[in-house]
Amino acid sequence: MAFRKFSDFMQEWLYAPNGYYARFREIGKKGDFYTAVSSSMFFGGSIAKRFLKSVEEGFLSPNSYILEVGAHQGYLLADIIQFIYTLKPQLLKTLTFAILEPQEENIKAQKEYFKQSFGDAIKLKHFKSFYEMELNEAFVISNEIFDAFKCEVIKDEKQLYIDENFELEFREMDEYCTKISKKYGIKTGEIAIGYEEFAKDLTNAIEKYEFITFDYGEKFARGDISLRIYSKHQVYPFFALTKFARDENIDKNVSLKTLFKKSDITYDVHFQHLMDCFQDQGAKDLEFKSQITALTEFGLIELLDMLRKNVDEKTYFNELNRAKVLIDPAFMGERFKMFRCKKY
Repeated sequence: MAFRKFSDFMQEWLYAPNGYYARFREIGKKGDFYTAVSSSMFFGGSIAKRFLKSVEEGFLSPNSYILEVGAHQGYLLADIIQFIYTLKPQLLKTLTFAILEPQEENIKAQKEYFKQSFGDAIKLKHFKSFYEMELNEAFVISNEIFDAFKCEVIKDEKQLYIDENFELEFREMDEYCTKISKKYGIKTGEIAIGYEEFAKDLTNAIEKYEFITFDYGEKFARGDISLRIYSKHQVYPFFALTKFARDENIDKNVSLKTLFKKSDITYDVHFQHLMDCFQDQGAKDLEFKSQITALTEFGLIELLDMLRKNVDEKTYFNELNRAKVLIDPAFMGERFKMFRCKKY
């Protein structure tokens, strides 16, 4: 059987016409995993407050786009809009809200959700790629998209190949993997494919931007393999499902074959690699922080104080407990990181 690079296999798993992300997926209790967006609306509220500060500082104007990349159903962007309405409602008359989304099923779900949430009060624009954009200025946000970029897996100067029967082999590394592994001293781990192209396309599409992304990972390469599969809130280390390190505690009916295209496959983001790609495109003011630090600086605590003054005690504590998940070091607070930069 013909072997292919792991990145091609991962691309098919997630993005083929019948791949995992080709269809609309539930996130949260009914899905395979949770995100910050599904945990608390104050994630979007904190980002909205950061946007308003950018306008107050004069970097972005009241006529900016707010663009989300990879919005799933649109909950995050909707939360941002709700908080802008609360904090600075006049801006809703001048801002343009948009989503970059290539999947038709997701576009349909986003339009339906915005219609239910805002009626005709908010106009939502869609782009299928950066190539459709020629924007003067934008506040660009994404949440957990870079962990879904395809990757190569390397170990001891070899990279992973896989065939249609899910048999694995490590073979000689290609030129790109060799270059990145040497640059960052990676001997074992994942090498993301596509960060350079993303940074270039975003930079070419928007004259001036502030870009913010949240994801799980570390600034520097971990030095081990983090590749894993999420299925119905169960986590399976990738190699625990293979002949290399089969975990006998895993149900024998669970395999790469049974999970293929039916579950999420992901890995930790190597943020230094991502940040360098943006810096190579001329991005400035690069920041890397834990989620707890970023959201606190954006204004999460102030928003919760506002809520406490305007709702009953039960409502306040319900929302407080949900928001705590975002910043608790034992949950998302330290595990998730933020990268922010600007082009001007």
